[in-house]
Amino acid sequence: MHPQKPMEEKVTPYKDKDRSKKEQVEQMFDTISGNYDGLNRVISLGIDQKWRRKVVKLVAQTAPKSILDIATGTGDLALQFASKIPAEHVVGLDLSEGMLSVARKKIEGKAISKKVSFVKGDSEQLPFEDNSFDAISVSFGIRNFENLEKGLAEILRVLKPQGFFVILETSVPTSFPWKQGYYFYSKGILPLIGKLFSKDKVAYRYLSDSAAVFPHGERLNNILRKIGFIEVENKPQTLGVATIYTASK
Repeated sequence: MHPQKPMEEKVTPYKDKDRSKKEQVEQMFDTISGNYDGLNRVISLGIDQKWRRKVVKLVAQTAPKSILDIATGTGDLALQFASKIPAEHVVGLDLSEGMLSVARKKIEGKAISKKVSFVKGDSEQLPFEDNSFDAISVSFGIRNFENLEKGLAEILRVLKPQGFFVILETSVPTSFPWKQGYYFYSKGILPLIGKLFSKDKVAYRYLSDSAAVFPHGERLNNILRKIGFIEVENKPQTLGVATIYTASK
C-alpha cells in the first residue's frame, strides 16, 4: 500500500525552508524551461497531447469569447485555444519568466499573436477584474499552487457567471495493477529521465512527489464545491493517471 501523504506536508522542489514554495517553483521552471516541452512528451509517452485536445474540445463547446490559461508554461494549451476556438482574446499566465519566454517565441511573427498575450503573474493574486473570463483552464499546474484554496477562490472571482472552468491534472490510479505500475514509474523511472535530460536534477522528483500528495478525484471535487464552484465533475483519463475536472460559477 502507498498511503497518500497528508496535504499539510508541503512538497517543495528544493526543500528550502527559507523560501516559499512559490519562489522555489518559479526557480525550478525557469531552470527547466528550455527542454520542458520535449521532456513532457517523453515522460507522458505523448499522451499529454491527447488529454489537452480533450480540454480544448470541452472549452470549445462553451463558445467562449475570452479564455485564461493559468500556469500556461510554454503556452501549448493557450495556443491550441487560440488556433481552434474563435475566441477574441486568449491570455496565458505563468509565474516563470523562463517558461513565458519560450511561449512568446512560439507566436513571434504569426497572425495568432494578435489575440494571444502571455502575462507573468501569480495565480493566487490574479491581475484581472472580477468576472473577466468566459473560460479558465489550469493544465498540470494546480498542484504547484502555494495555497490551493486561495488560488481557486481567485479563479472563481475572475470567472464570469455561468463561465466554464477546467482543470487537467495528474492523479493516482486506484486499481491493481495500474496503481502499482504508476508508483514504479513515478518513483523510479520518471526521476531517472529527469536526471538524464534536465539541468535541474530535483525538478522531476518534485513533479512526481507533488502529484502523489495532491488531492484528486472526489477530494478535489469537494474542495471546488467548498470554494463555491457549481456543476463540479471529474473525468479520469488513461486508467486514472490524469483527471479532467470541470466546473462552473
